[in-house]
Amino acid sequence: MKMLQAVFAGFALAISGGAAAQAFPEKPVHIIVPFTPAGSTSILARLLAQYLGPRYNQPVIVENKPGAGAHLGAEFVAKAPPDGHTLLLGTIGVHAAHALYPKLPYDPAKDLQPVIIAVDLPLALVVNPSFPPKTVQEFLAMAKAKPGEINFGSAGSGSSTHMTGELFQLMSGAKLTHIPYKGSMPAVQDVMGGQTQAMFEQLPTILPQIQSGRLRPLGVTSKTRAPALPNVPTIAESGVPGYESTAWFTIATSAKVPQPIVQKLNADLNAVLANPEVQAKLKDLGMNAVGGSTEFAARHFASETEKWTRVIRAGNLKVD
Repeated sequence: MKMLQAVFAGFALAISGGAAAQAFPEKPVHIIVPFTPAGSTSILARLLAQYLGPRYNQPVIVENKPGAGAHLGAEFVAKAPPDGHTLLLGTIGVHAAHALYPKLPYDPAKDLQPVIIAVDLPLALVVNPSFPPKTVQEFLAMAKAKPGEINFGSAGSGSSTHMTGELFQLMSGAKLTHIPYKGSMPAVQDVMGGQTQAMFEQLPTILPQIQSGRLRPLGVTSKTRAPALPNVPTIAESGVPGYESTAWFTIATSAKVPQPIVQKLNADLNAVLANPEVQAKLKDLGMNAVGGSTEFAARHFASETEKWTRVIRAGNLKVD
């Protein structure tokens, strides 16, 4: 009898979940960006919203909720009503470098679930044009001669822009001083203003500033040169052999959202990412469409968490 009750309960849950997926979305969908506006995450969120809205015949609204290294917005999504209408534009900091924050009021690994890996993208080491080093080699020479005197800004502790810099220090032996901000744009503004000397920033955020000469790129963080900056060498070929770090952005939601809704979101986002117009716009931004299943995203989370946890432990990094 107990076995039959369990079977019927599971069958009822499947039926209700399928019905919910067919009805989804029943109201506006909100994409929470856990950083300040104008950075790469906001750019991507607005692009996805632009193409998701017509599919759903519902508004898809982008909201910025910065703070606590992106965990303020992530926690908001984790604790939102589990109906799939509140999504997170997630990052390395939320999904793979959360070991940096041992006292979070939620558990990113348990309270959030991946919907899709949307894009990946390289970063670039950029400096103020008046800063003396013009190459990665010259930057390293100055950093080693003056340990801790070169500041690098980031979008926040645990962000890809922070962890990329930490990996650079571990692999090069250079000692820099990290300055966390509440998003990329305030950090970029300070590099351009000369208050901070350097930054490892995602290309979509800084391409206009590089093109206008307000930032000088020294090297890109990807394994190969970035098509958007073909004349800028990789950091690996510029004195740090084997160095590679790329950012990736995901759409995630509360772990309690039923699987039929998650799978519908995954299918819809895969369709958006396969759109040639979207792919062309992503390429112009220096982003690469990824897509794939929720299982692929979960495996990616796991492997990246292992990688960045090693960096956090090796650098003895911690944010209370």
